[in-house]
Amino acid sequence: MYVSFGKKSVAVAVSALTALAVSACGTTSGSGGSNEPKQPSVLELLASDLKGSLQKTAEATNKSDSVTVSMTGTAGGEKVSMRGVLDLGDPVKAEMTTTDPKGDSTVVRMVGAVIYVEIPAEDRSSMDGKRWMKMDLSEAGKQAGMNFGKQFEDIDPTKQVKTLLATEGTKVVGQETVDGTATVHYTVNTPLATHLEQIDAKLRAGVEQQMTKMGVKEITTDLWVDEQYRPRRAALKMGPLGDLVMDYTDYGKAVTVETPPTAETLDFAEMLKGLQGLTASN
Repeated sequence: MYVSFGKKSVAVAVSALTALAVSACGTTSGSGGSNEPKQPSVLELLASDLKGSLQKTAEATNKSDSVTVSMTGTAGGEKVSMRGVLDLGDPVKAEMTTTDPKGDSTVVRMVGAVIYVEIPAEDRSSMDGKRWMKMDLSEAGKQAGMNFGKQFEDIDPTKQVKTLLATEGTKVVGQETVDGTATVHYTVNTPLATHLEQIDAKLRAGVEQQMTKMGVKEITTDLWVDEQYRPRRAALKMGPLGDLVMDYTDYGKAVTVETPPTAETLDFAEMLKGLQGLTASN
């Protein structure tokens, strides 16, 4: 999704966020006598005990304070590229730097259900001098005829774990290395209805409308889990809607994400109402 400010397009490519995995758990080799059978490694358990391992991963996601995420791919025919940090407290917060197809970068913050897009300096004079554009995830999408919530949902690895647990046919692809970290790769083809069940109820109707309109019938979900039961990579293939790859690092690193000052903020919904009023008067 892109919101235009003057000559520049700002990528709004963050997603709804919840807790991610950080705690370490698993089985280590036994240390008894030579006759004691060798215990399976965590990677072996991840590959052999599929449901049990995914359940441990889902449970561990509730114990993370923060994570660094990078996302690349395409969405709605546009390239998506972003990197930033997620504060997984209550409410969930994020600060991401998005890069549009022209190479221009913009900061996007999320605090709970509200996102703030930094307005380029050269465009602020036409925006009452404001630095930030405030948008409610659900209301802004309805008024602008766009769905901002989908990408916010996609970035959350918890959703991918729950999807794999909820869908029959999840398979183990095998052991793979992701950015130097040993992982086990899982994959599943998810019917659209099952995928929608994992999405926040407030955003579900808009996501369903968008995906149905684009002809999406199923989503291929891939997840790479490390030896501490932490998602290291997630990928979605959504047919004509696009494909996304999310990499997760630096679990538990301290982050600070602040709500922009009200005096520096322009409300997107109020701006749309003003534009609609001008159109009606003409």
